[in-house]
Amino acid sequence: MTASETAAPKRVTRRRAQTRQRLLDAALEVFAEEGFGRSTVDQVCERAGYTRGAFYSNFTSLDELFLAMWEQRSGAMLDDLRDALDRLGDLETVSPDGALRAVLDAVPIDDAWYRVTAEFTAHALRNPSLRRVMAAREEAIHDTLLPLVEAALARAGRRVADRTGLGHALVAVHDGTSVQCLMEPDDEAVRQRREELFRHVVNAYSTAYSTQSEGALDE
Repeated sequence: MTASETAAPKRVTRRRAQTRQRLLDAALEVFAEEGFGRSTVDQVCERAGYTRGAFYSNFTSLDELFLAMWEQRSGAMLDDLRDALDRLGDLETVSPDGALRAVLDAVPIDDAWYRVTAEFTAHALRNPSLRRVMAAREEAIHDTLLPLVEAALARAGRRVADRTGLGHALVAVHDGTSVQCLMEPDDEAVRQRREELFRHVVNAYSTAYSTQSEGALDE
């Protein structure tokens, strides 16, 4: 057994964690302002107030930094969704519309984050190995997210008939309507249509436990 095999895992100190977080926060600002493809390590370091050495002691590249950022934000979104479902669990009754709004409120539309992810997705599509990494991570997020969505619908009296189909449809609606909401942020009708589209998708991929019409989301 070699020394490297017996060495203890490297401990993440509070200072190192703070450095890493400042780099992540700075990178989001730089990516949103400059575009991922035009951003550089030097720009991120300057915004964070660190040297290139600090950057490379935490990340090997901007690609790795973005993936860490994506994982962090995905984890926060899942935590928010769990909290929303916990609040639903405290209610005696939950309507299908109430369950839908709880899920949507936990997945907000973020202008800066959308711009960054859209550009990075285009970058990943030109890089097969990176595309595979993103696809695997997105699948892992779906696997964690969908049981939470199913739990919310179950509280509202609906059973998911096709989990995979529902997951893909929800992502498609979220991505497509996010652009519309960001382009017309002051138009309430756009957000109402977004909610209606989600309602149609949920009704299409789930069924009521009973045959009564109140088990469906109001069309």
